[in-house]
Amino acid sequence: MTLTQLEYIVAVATYHHFAKAAEHCFVTQPTLSMQIHKLEKELSVKIFDRSKQPVVSTEAGKEVIEQARKILAERDVLKDKIQSFNGVLTGELRVGIIPTLAPYLLPLFITGFTKKYPRVKLMVNELTTDLLITRLREGRIDAGILVTPLNEAGIKEQPLFYEELMAYVSRKNSAYQKTYVLPQDIDPDKLWLLEEGHCFRSQIVNLCELRKASREGSHFEYEAGSIETLRRLVELNDGITILPELATLILTNKQLELIRHFKKPAPMREVSLVVHRDFVKKRLIDVLKKEIAASIPAKIRNNKSSVVVPV
Repeated sequence: MTLTQLEYIVAVATYHHFAKAAEHCFVTQPTLSMQIHKLEKELSVKIFDRSKQPVVSTEAGKEVIEQARKILAERDVLKDKIQSFNGVLTGELRVGIIPTLAPYLLPLFITGFTKKYPRVKLMVNELTTDLLITRLREGRIDAGILVTPLNEAGIKEQPLFYEELMAYVSRKNSAYQKTYVLPQDIDPDKLWLLEEGHCFRSQIVNLCELRKASREGSHFEYEAGSIETLRRLVELNDGITILPELATLILTNKQLELIRHFKKPAPMREVSLVVHRDFVKKRLIDVLKKEIAASIPAKIRNNKSSVVVPV
């Protein structure tokens, strides 16, 4: 039994496909298949049911794969300890981040991080919350940056900061005349929302109590794929949307005139760094967390968690 064989079975379990697993491991499919067959022969057990597509693990195979993940994780822990002993920070850190954070948060810390830790390869993927959690459980990413609380079993949440949620109001909308807005001031028929699959959409629904205000579902008529699209729709039409605080940092003075704060205490969204309970690369994740915290504007760093809107 070798660590390479364990990597191969974990790859197949992750991708449910021998060819994709081989591609991920940078080997040919015959090589990967042969090594897995040798491991199955050594253990006297079938790890995968090859008759099914996509490939699935057998009941015995599930136990083998789970143990393989633990062994590979301990290997990475050992590597991390050796690096720490040598005073060197190197390696690869795979991070997932949700689309409503990526364009606003990444520019704040990426350049500083890569300059400070030139021997660390930071790989970032933009993923929806559901896909991010799935890949975290599968070990395909090391950490995620998303909105919490999620209360997902086996997922550890480390809050990074809290950003205020603000209304972005068309000059044609009645709420534009107000100094502060209340959720009930928002006409659900004129509220622009992100498409299904975005956690920020569900936060807006919770904040504005749209389930109670729904009138034949008409408030779901318009859906957008990004916060920037929502903002443009409001500027060009009679409407309103909700923006997270980081998204307001890039607005022009003219655009800032369309911002309306909610009456205090202001609603917040909690942004966290999440890892799997069996996470490794602790030193890399710790420095990532530190660099993100240092890059956040002081006002946002000082926000309180008094009114966190549920996801």
